[in-house]
Amino acid sequence: MIRVPAATLEHFAADALRASGVASDHADITARRLVEADMRGRTGHGLIRLPSYMSRIRAGGVNMRPEIAVLHETPVSALIDGDNALGQVVMTRATELAIEKARQSGLAWVGTVHSNHAGAAGLYAHMAADAGCVGIYLAVANANGMPPWGGTNPLLGTNPLAIAIPTTSTPFVLDIATTTASHGTIKVAAREGRPMPQGWVIDTAGRPITDPSKAHEGFLVPIGGYKGAGLTIAIGLLAGVLNGAAFGADVIDHRVDESTPTNTGQAVLVLRTDLFRPKPVVLAELTRHLDALRDSGAIDGGRVRLPGDEAARMQADAQRFGVPVPDKLAAQLHDVARDTGVESPF
Repeated sequence: MIRVPAATLEHFAADALRASGVASDHADITARRLVEADMRGRTGHGLIRLPSYMSRIRAGGVNMRPEIAVLHETPVSALIDGDNALGQVVMTRATELAIEKARQSGLAWVGTVHSNHAGAAGLYAHMAADAGCVGIYLAVANANGMPPWGGTNPLLGTNPLAIAIPTTSTPFVLDIATTTASHGTIKVAAREGRPMPQGWVIDTAGRPITDPSKAHEGFLVPIGGYKGAGLTIAIGLLAGVLNGAAFGADVIDHRVDESTPTNTGQAVLVLRTDLFRPKPVVLAELTRHLDALRDSGAIDGGRVRLPGDEAARMQADAQRFGVPVPDKLAAQLHDVARDTGVESPF
Protein backbone atom coordinates (compact mmCIF):
# COMPACT_ATOMS: atom_id res chain seq x y z
CA MET A 1 0.00 0.00 0.00
CA ILE A 2 1.12 3.52 -0.73
CA ARG A 3 -0.08 6.91 0.49
CA VAL A 4 -0.83 9.68 -1.98
CA PRO A 5 -1.83 13.30 -1.18
CA ALA A 6 -5.56 13.85 -1.56
CA ALA A 7 -5.02 16.79 -3.95
CA THR A 8 -2.88 14.57 -6.20
CA LEU A 9 -5.58 11.91 -6.34
CA GLU A 10 -8.28 14.48 -7.05
CA HIS A 11 -6.28 15.99 -9.90
CA PHE A 12 -5.60 12.55 -11.35
CA ALA A 13 -9.25 11.39 -11.21
CA ALA A 14 -10.54 14.70 -12.58
CA ASP A 15 -7.99 14.66 -15.43
CA ALA A 16 -8.98 11.10 -16.35
CA LEU A 17 -12.67 12.02 -16.39
CA ARG A 18 -12.00 15.16 -18.46
CA ALA A 19 -9.92 13.13 -20.91
CA SER A 20 -12.97 10.90 -21.34
CA GLY A 21 -15.17 13.84 -22.26
CA VAL A 22 -16.71 14.75 -18.91
CA ALA A 23 -17.33 18.48 -18.40
CA SER A 24 -14.50 20.03 -16.41
CA ASP A 25 -16.52 21.14 -13.39
CA HIS A 26 -18.35 17.81 -13.27
CA ALA A 27 -15.02 15.97 -13.36
CA ASP A 28 -13.80 18.04 -10.41
CA ILE A 29 -16.91 17.37 -8.32
CA THR A 30 -16.87 13.63 -9.04
CA ALA A 31 -13.17 13.31 -8.27
CA ARG A 32 -13.62 15.22 -5.00
CA ARG A 33 -16.44 12.98 -3.81
CA LEU A 34 -14.51 9.80 -4.73
CA VAL A 35 -11.40 10.88 -2.85
CA GLU A 36 -13.44 12.11 0.12
CA ALA A 37 -14.97 8.63 0.37
CA ASP A 38 -11.51 7.05 0.51
CA MET A 39 -10.32 9.58 3.06
CA ARG A 40 -13.23 8.74 5.35
CA GLY A 41 -12.76 4.99 5.02
CA ARG A 42 -15.68 4.40 2.65
CA THR A 43 -13.33 2.63 0.27
CA GLY A 44 -16.09 0.70 -1.47
CA HIS A 45 -17.31 4.02 -2.87
CA GLY A 46 -13.97 5.71 -3.46
CA LEU A 47 -11.47 5.47 -6.32
CA ILE A 48 -12.19 1.76 -6.60
CA ARG A 49 -15.26 2.95 -8.55
CA LEU A 50 -13.32 5.02 -11.09
CA PRO A 51 -12.51 2.13 -13.48
CA SER A 52 -16.16 1.06 -13.63
CA TYR A 53 -17.27 4.67 -14.12
CA MET A 54 -14.82 4.98 -17.01
CA SER A 55 -16.11 1.76 -18.53
CA ARG A 56 -19.68 3.01 -18.28
CA ILE A 57 -18.69 6.32 -19.87
CA ARG A 58 -17.06 4.48 -22.78
CA ALA A 59 -20.20 2.39 -23.24
CA GLY A 60 -22.36 5.54 -23.49
CA GLY A 61 -24.16 4.89 -20.22
CA VAL A 62 -23.48 8.38 -18.80
CA ASN A 63 -24.40 11.76 -20.26
CA MET A 64 -21.14 13.71 -20.13
CA ARG A 65 -22.74 17.04 -21.07
CA PRO A 66 -26.05 16.93 -19.20
CA GLU A 67 -28.57 19.68 -18.65
CA ILE A 68 -29.41 19.20 -14.99
CA ALA A 69 -32.68 20.96 -14.24
CA VAL A 70 -35.24 21.52 -11.51
CA LEU A 71 -38.51 19.93 -12.66
CA HIS A 72 -40.71 21.01 -9.78
CA GLU A 73 -40.06 23.36 -6.89
CA THR A 74 -41.63 24.84 -3.76
CA PRO A 75 -39.98 26.86 -0.97
CA VAL A 76 -39.29 23.60 0.90
CA SER A 77 -38.84 21.05 -1.88
CA ALA A 78 -37.50 20.37 -5.34
CA LEU A 79 -37.24 17.56 -7.84
CA ILE A 80 -34.01 17.56 -9.86
CA ASP A 81 -33.70 15.87 -13.24
CA GLY A 82 -30.09 14.67 -13.44
CA ASP A 83 -30.27 14.04 -17.20
CA ASN A 84 -28.19 10.86 -16.68
CA ALA A 85 -25.22 12.83 -15.34
CA LEU A 86 -22.63 11.37 -13.00
CA GLY A 87 -24.39 10.79 -9.69
CA GLN A 88 -21.91 12.74 -7.58
CA VAL A 89 -22.66 15.83 -9.64
CA VAL A 90 -26.43 15.44 -9.35
CA MET A 91 -26.37 14.77 -5.62
CA THR A 92 -23.96 17.60 -4.89
CA ARG A 93 -26.31 19.94 -6.74
CA ALA A 94 -29.32 18.51 -4.88
CA THR A 95 -27.68 18.82 -1.48
CA GLU A 96 -26.53 22.38 -2.10
CA LEU A 97 -30.07 23.32 -3.14
CA ALA A 98 -31.56 21.63 -0.06
CA ILE A 99 -29.14 23.53 2.21
CA GLU A 100 -29.99 26.81 0.50
CA LYS A 101 -33.73 26.21 0.88
CA ALA A 102 -33.39 25.07 4.49
CA ARG A 103 -31.52 28.25 5.37
CA GLN A 104 -34.47 30.23 4.05
CA SER A 105 -37.40 28.07 5.15
CA GLY A 106 -36.09 25.95 8.00
CA LEU A 107 -36.13 22.64 6.18
CA ALA A 108 -36.11 21.22 2.65
CA TRP A 109 -36.54 17.89 0.87
CA VAL A 110 -34.91 17.54 -2.55
CA GLY A 111 -35.27 14.42 -4.68
CA THR A 112 -33.56 13.30 -7.88
CA VAL A 113 -34.60 11.42 -10.98
CA HIS A 114 -32.46 10.24 -13.91
CA SER A 115 -29.39 10.26 -11.69
CA ASN A 116 -26.60 7.68 -11.33
CA HIS A 117 -24.55 5.99 -8.62
CA ALA A 118 -23.44 8.81 -6.31
CA GLY A 119 -20.93 7.03 -4.09
CA ALA A 120 -20.76 7.24 -0.30
CA ALA A 121 -24.08 8.26 1.25
CA GLY A 122 -22.53 9.95 4.25
CA LEU A 123 -20.81 12.60 2.16
CA TYR A 124 -24.07 14.33 1.29
CA ALA A 125 -25.48 14.23 4.80
CA HIS A 126 -22.11 15.51 6.02
CA MET A 127 -22.35 18.48 3.64
CA ALA A 128 -25.46 19.56 5.55
CA ALA A 129 -23.72 19.10 8.90
CA ASP A 130 -20.82 21.22 7.66
CA ALA A 131 -23.40 23.93 6.98
CA GLY A 132 -24.69 23.65 10.55
CA CYS A 133 -27.77 21.66 9.57
CA VAL A 134 -29.08 18.15 10.05
CA GLY A 135 -28.80 16.09 6.87
CA ILE A 136 -30.60 12.85 5.98
CA TYR A 137 -29.79 11.07 2.71
CA LEU A 138 -31.63 8.17 1.05
CA ALA A 139 -30.97 6.39 -2.23
CA VAL A 140 -32.10 3.50 -4.38
CA ALA A 141 -29.14 1.20 -4.99
CA ASN A 142 -27.90 0.61 -8.54
CA ALA A 143 -28.24 -3.14 -8.38
CA ASN A 144 -30.68 -5.51 -6.72
CA GLY A 145 -29.54 -8.50 -4.71
CA MET A 146 -32.06 -9.14 -1.96
CA PRO A 147 -35.64 -10.43 -2.05
CA PRO A 148 -38.37 -8.93 0.10
CA TRP A 149 -38.58 -10.70 3.46
CA GLY A 150 -39.95 -14.19 2.87
CA GLY A 151 -39.53 -13.91 -0.92
CA THR A 152 -37.21 -15.51 -3.46
CA ASN A 153 -36.94 -12.86 -6.19
CA PRO A 154 -34.11 -10.33 -5.53
CA LEU A 155 -36.03 -7.14 -6.25
CA LEU A 156 -34.37 -4.97 -3.60
CA GLY A 157 -30.94 -3.41 -3.22
CA THR A 158 -28.64 -2.14 -0.49
CA ASN A 159 -30.60 1.15 -0.37
CA PRO A 160 -28.38 3.34 1.83
CA LEU A 161 -29.30 5.71 4.62
CA ALA A 162 -27.09 8.46 6.04
CA ILE A 163 -27.85 10.84 8.91
CA ALA A 164 -25.50 13.66 9.91
CA ILE A 165 -26.08 15.84 12.96
CA PRO A 166 -23.81 18.81 13.66
CA THR A 167 -22.18 19.56 17.02
CA THR A 168 -19.61 22.04 18.26
CA SER A 169 -16.92 19.51 17.28
CA THR A 170 -17.11 16.19 15.40
CA PRO A 171 -20.57 15.65 13.87
CA PHE A 172 -22.52 12.47 14.38
CA VAL A 173 -22.56 10.72 10.97
CA LEU A 174 -24.40 7.44 10.49
CA ASP A 175 -23.74 5.95 7.03
CA ILE A 176 -25.20 2.50 6.45
CA ALA A 177 -26.51 0.17 3.81
CA THR A 178 -29.76 -1.54 4.72
CA THR A 179 -28.08 -4.86 3.98
CA THR A 180 -25.36 -6.36 6.18
CA ALA A 181 -22.81 -5.54 3.47
CA SER A 182 -22.88 -3.23 0.47
CA HIS A 183 -21.77 -4.14 -3.04
CA GLY A 184 -18.83 -1.80 -2.56
CA THR A 185 -17.71 -3.62 0.58
CA ILE A 186 -17.89 -6.91 -1.30
CA LYS A 187 -15.79 -5.37 -4.10
CA VAL A 188 -13.14 -4.42 -1.56
CA ALA A 189 -13.10 -7.95 -0.12
CA ALA A 190 -12.70 -9.40 -3.62
CA ARG A 191 -9.89 -6.98 -4.44
CA GLU A 192 -8.05 -7.86 -1.24
CA GLY A 193 -8.54 -11.59 -1.75
CA ARG A 194 -10.19 -12.17 1.62
CA PRO A 195 -13.37 -14.12 2.36
CA MET A 196 -16.61 -12.45 3.34
CA PRO A 197 -17.81 -12.99 6.91
CA GLN A 198 -20.78 -15.27 7.33
CA GLY A 199 -23.99 -13.26 7.32
CA TRP A 200 -23.15 -11.04 4.36
CA VAL A 201 -24.50 -13.27 1.57
CA ILE A 202 -26.54 -16.47 1.61
CA ASP A 203 -27.60 -18.94 -1.07
CA THR A 204 -31.19 -19.88 -1.89
CA ALA A 205 -31.14 -22.48 0.90
CA GLY A 206 -29.95 -19.96 3.46
CA ARG A 207 -26.38 -21.28 3.59
CA PRO A 208 -23.59 -18.68 3.87
CA ILE A 209 -21.50 -17.71 0.85
CA THR A 210 -18.06 -16.45 1.86
CA ASP A 211 -16.29 -16.24 -1.51
CA PRO A 212 -16.79 -12.65 -2.74
CA SER A 213 -16.41 -13.78 -6.36
CA LYS A 214 -19.55 -15.88 -5.89
CA ALA A 215 -21.61 -13.22 -4.12
CA HIS A 216 -23.72 -12.76 -7.26
CA GLU A 217 -24.90 -16.36 -6.89
CA GLY A 218 -26.72 -15.61 -3.65
CA PHE A 219 -28.77 -13.01 -1.81
CA LEU A 220 -27.67 -10.09 0.32
CA VAL A 221 -28.83 -10.25 3.93
CA PRO A 222 -30.84 -7.33 5.39
CA ILE A 223 -29.77 -5.68 8.65
CA GLY A 224 -32.09 -6.65 11.49
CA GLY A 225 -33.98 -9.30 9.57
CA TYR A 226 -37.48 -8.28 8.49
CA LYS A 227 -36.97 -4.79 9.97
CA GLY A 228 -34.07 -4.05 7.65
CA ALA A 229 -35.96 -5.51 4.71
CA GLY A 230 -38.86 -3.18 5.47
CA LEU A 231 -36.54 -0.20 5.80
CA THR A 232 -35.05 -1.02 2.40
CA ILE A 233 -38.51 -0.87 0.83
CA ALA A 234 -39.36 2.40 2.59
CA ILE A 235 -36.18 4.03 1.30
CA GLY A 236 -36.86 2.77 -2.21
CA LEU A 237 -40.34 4.27 -2.15
CA LEU A 238 -39.18 7.62 -0.78
CA ALA A 239 -36.02 8.03 -2.89
CA GLY A 240 -37.27 6.25 -5.99
CA VAL A 241 -41.00 5.95 -6.58
CA LEU A 242 -41.81 9.35 -5.08
CA ASN A 243 -39.47 10.95 -7.63
CA GLY A 244 -40.38 8.84 -10.65
CA ALA A 245 -37.06 6.97 -10.47
CA ALA A 246 -36.38 3.24 -10.75
CA PHE A 247 -37.34 0.80 -8.00
CA GLY A 248 -37.79 -2.96 -7.79
CA ALA A 249 -37.80 -4.72 -11.15
CA ASP A 250 -37.13 -1.39 -12.91
CA VAL A 251 -33.63 -1.06 -11.39
CA ILE A 252 -30.81 -1.39 -13.92
CA ASP A 253 -27.80 -3.33 -12.65
CA HIS A 254 -25.01 -0.91 -13.59
CA ARG A 255 -22.42 -3.64 -13.08
CA VAL A 256 -23.88 -5.72 -15.92
CA ASP A 257 -25.61 -3.23 -18.22
CA GLU A 258 -23.21 -0.36 -18.85
CA SER A 259 -25.16 1.44 -21.56
CA THR A 260 -28.77 1.72 -20.38
CA PRO A 261 -29.53 4.82 -18.26
CA THR A 262 -30.17 3.70 -14.68
CA ASN A 263 -32.72 6.39 -13.72
CA THR A 264 -31.36 6.32 -10.18
CA GLY A 265 -33.32 8.12 -7.49
CA GLN A 266 -32.01 9.81 -4.36
CA ALA A 267 -33.37 12.19 -1.75
CA VAL A 268 -31.89 14.51 0.84
CA LEU A 269 -33.67 16.18 3.75
CA VAL A 270 -31.97 19.17 5.40
CA LEU A 271 -33.18 20.82 8.63
CA ARG A 272 -31.89 23.93 10.39
CA THR A 273 -30.86 23.22 13.95
CA ASP A 274 -32.72 26.28 15.25
CA LEU A 275 -36.17 25.09 14.26
CA PHE A 276 -37.16 24.52 17.89
CA ARG A 277 -34.50 26.17 20.04
CA PRO A 278 -31.60 28.63 19.59
CA LYS A 279 -28.79 27.07 17.54
CA PRO A 280 -26.01 27.56 20.15
CA VAL A 281 -28.12 25.82 22.78
CA VAL A 282 -28.96 22.93 20.47
CA LEU A 283 -25.36 22.40 19.34
CA ALA A 284 -24.09 22.52 22.93
CA GLU A 285 -26.69 19.97 24.03
CA LEU A 286 -25.96 17.67 21.10
CA THR A 287 -22.26 17.82 21.93
CA ARG A 288 -22.87 17.18 25.64
CA HIS A 289 -25.01 14.11 25.05
CA LEU A 290 -22.68 12.60 22.47
CA ASP A 291 -19.66 13.18 24.70
CA ALA A 292 -21.53 11.53 27.56
CA LEU A 293 -21.96 8.45 25.38
CA ARG A 294 -18.27 8.51 24.39
CA ASP A 295 -17.28 8.72 28.06
CA SER A 296 -19.72 6.05 29.24
CA GLY A 297 -17.02 3.38 29.29
CA ALA A 298 -15.82 1.15 26.45
CA ILE A 299 -15.00 -2.55 26.76
CA ASP A 300 -11.30 -1.79 26.26
CA GLY A 301 -11.33 0.91 28.91
CA GLY A 302 -11.13 3.79 26.42
CA ARG A 303 -13.80 6.03 24.95
CA VAL A 304 -16.79 4.62 23.10
CA ARG A 305 -16.56 5.24 19.36
CA LEU A 306 -19.71 6.72 17.85
CA PRO A 307 -20.80 6.87 14.18
CA GLY A 308 -18.62 9.40 12.38
CA ASP A 309 -15.75 9.37 14.90
CA GLU A 310 -13.54 6.89 13.06
CA ALA A 311 -14.28 8.48 9.69
CA ALA A 312 -13.20 11.86 11.07
CA ARG A 313 -10.00 10.33 12.47
CA MET A 314 -9.23 8.63 9.16
CA GLN A 315 -9.88 11.84 7.24
CA ALA A 316 -7.48 13.79 9.48
CA ASP A 317 -4.91 11.02 9.08
CA ALA A 318 -5.28 11.07 5.29
CA GLN A 319 -4.92 14.83 5.21
CA ARG A 320 -1.70 14.60 7.20
CA PHE A 321 -0.05 11.51 5.74
CA GLY A 322 -1.83 10.96 2.40
CA VAL A 323 -4.70 8.74 1.30
CA PRO A 324 -4.00 4.98 1.55
CA VAL A 325 -4.11 3.30 -1.88
CA PRO A 326 -3.80 -0.51 -1.90
CA ASP A 327 -1.37 -1.96 -4.44
CA LYS A 328 -4.05 -3.68 -6.53
CA LEU A 329 -6.10 -0.50 -6.76
CA ALA A 330 -2.99 1.52 -7.63
CA ALA A 331 -2.35 -0.87 -10.53
CA GLN A 332 -5.95 -0.49 -11.75
CA LEU A 333 -5.73 3.28 -11.53
CA HIS A 334 -2.40 3.24 -13.36
CA ASP A 335 -4.23 1.42 -16.18
CA VAL A 336 -6.87 4.18 -16.16
CA ALA A 337 -4.09 6.75 -16.54
CA ARG A 338 -2.59 4.81 -19.44
CA ASP A 339 -5.94 4.37 -21.18
CA THR A 340 -6.86 8.06 -20.85
CA GLY A 341 -3.42 9.45 -21.54
CA VAL A 342 -3.08 11.33 -18.25
CA GLU A 343 -0.15 11.35 -15.86
CA SER A 344 -0.22 8.54 -13.31
CA PRO A 345 0.67 9.26 -9.67
CA PHE A 346 1.22 5.55 -9.05
